[in-house]
Amino acid sequence: MSLKSDKFPSSAAFDAISQSLSSNPADRKDAIKKGGAIFAFQLKNGEEAESWYIDLKETGTVGKGDAPEGKKANVTLVLSDKDFQSLIAGKANAQKLFMSGKLKVRGDVMKATKMEPILKKAQTGAKL
Repeated sequence: MSLKSDKFPSSAAFDAISQSLSSNPADRKDAIKKGGAIFAFQLKNGEEAESWYIDLKETGTVGKGDAPEGKKANVTLVLSDKDFQSLIAGKANAQKLFMSGKLKVRGDVMKATKMEPILKKAQTGAKL
């Protein structure tokens, strides 16, 4: 099942992250150990908004929508599809996006800093 949304071109990255986590159990275990949280993403494209999550607390899975029932995201990253695309492509820095107000972080800001290595996996797998 693809996590990609036609209105959000950068959402292909979630498929790449999911594939990376599911293809190598050792990588998944390592990502859970390093991440230790559920990360939610809310992407905006004009008036449209959609959500995805990456569970690096228990399962090492990626899904569309809000975190599964009974699980709460530790941190939610809110940004535009275009800025997320730049972040995944390595053309933007999360800290600079945050400082300029283009990236909003809700929840545990320190957990948000653990997201960079996971996004790097998408750089290698996603063709944006």
